[in-house]
Amino acid sequence: MVLGAAGVCRAGLGYSKPRGQEAGIGAQTGAPRPAVKQPRLFLLCVYLVGFLDLFGVSMVVPLLSIHIKSLGASPTVAGIVGSSYGILQLFSSPVVGCWSDVVGRRFSLLVCILFSGLGYLILGASTNVFVFALARVPVGIFKHTLSISRALLSDLVPEKEWPLVIGQLNAASSVGFILGPMVGGYLIELDGGFYLICLICFSVFLLNAGLVWLFPWSEIKVSSTKNSLGLGKNHASLGKTDHEVQEASPTPGIMVSEKMPRPSWMEVMSTLQDVKSLVFSKMWDIFLVRLLMAMAALLYHSNFVLALKERFGVRPMVAGYLISYSSTLGALAGLVLGPILRLYGHNSHRVLLHSSVLTFLLLLLYSMAPTMRTVIFSSTLLAFSTAIGRTCITDLQLTVGGAHARGTLIGLGQSVTAVGRVMAPILSGVAQEVSPCGPPSLGAALTLVAVFIMSLNKSRYGGDTTDRLKSE
Repeated sequence: MVLGAAGVCRAGLGYSKPRGQEAGIGAQTGAPRPAVKQPRLFLLCVYLVGFLDLFGVSMVVPLLSIHIKSLGASPTVAGIVGSSYGILQLFSSPVVGCWSDVVGRRFSLLVCILFSGLGYLILGASTNVFVFALARVPVGIFKHTLSISRALLSDLVPEKEWPLVIGQLNAASSVGFILGPMVGGYLIELDGGFYLICLICFSVFLLNAGLVWLFPWSEIKVSSTKNSLGLGKNHASLGKTDHEVQEASPTPGIMVSEKMPRPSWMEVMSTLQDVKSLVFSKMWDIFLVRLLMAMAALLYHSNFVLALKERFGVRPMVAGYLISYSSTLGALAGLVLGPILRLYGHNSHRVLLHSSVLTFLLLLLYSMAPTMRTVIFSSTLLAFSTAIGRTCITDLQLTVGGAHARGTLIGLGQSVTAVGRVMAPILSGVAQEVSPCGPPSLGAALTLVAVFIMSLNKSRYGGDTTDRLKSE
């Protein structure tokens, strides 16, 4: 339950809901959930934000290694600079996630989008390694658009619909990732191509900020007025005032702390302290699996373009087309996730386990691929299996976390992924010294460890257990 307003975020962590009450739209104690008309237009706007965000980023990111090499950086320096982004994300993700719980999704989204766009604008103007590294600082701190968007979606829909809407957001952003590398691969061959790409990326971020500003927030207010038990708990997360939160709250006792509001930074720190105990007691295995799977995917992507060039003589532009092609499967995975979950009885843990086994086999196949046909086959299905896994691990985090601050939990998940971003470039560089096939082979080994951990904890996430968690 993301309460979001000052004094509410901490209270929400200590508030115990009656059994059977479900956080979401229209939850009622001891009564069946009424039919709720979803704010469809608002959801579509969030999906568009995800598309534009990853479209702009994916034009630039695959070309970073080529650009920093053109600036004269050695592979070691390039690895250190690449790890700096992950280090910044490691510390900023939980803080920004909790900050979005406190100040609201609208304001936090706008700030993150604008500062991220500024970072890419500076990146395009970089003429030396120092400016390149400096440009990664605002991006590393504020590039949390998708995380806040996921938290916003979890504020809007019932818990059992989280995998569906998050999967649709991932699908929309994957479409952006399909188009971005194609555009970037074409423009990079022009004179001043990298500067032009970064300028276009900055323009996309400005467009995204304008879209967030023009979101139909008033329709969400109307919906929450009709269904105050759902969105009333999360008014501040949708950009409402503290007075509106107090009027709409279904539990007036929680609002007592509103009379003496504390500074936002105190709410952020207190919420992080409360969530820490939850993570270490109930969710350690989920975050460990997330770390291992994130590192496996990052190792696979870290030298993809370079490995194809060294192993098969493939040009970067062709590699960009291949990335876009395989990402198509990732987008389709988000669209078919609903039927897959119904087939598995909404048991996200079992879906995650099976998709991870498939990821292990495909990474092993890719690392030993003798021809480009095998590479295309394994890369395409890897996009499918990793997209399914990402959505399921996020759903598990939110389900096991229960009524805790969702923005904070998603931020912690991103922080764990950031640890992988710090370690993956270093491990990839070492493995690359052995063989171009080294990084994906190491990724396959890490995936196997994750499968082993999930198998040991399988009894904790059976079908009945998952349903009970989603209904509490």
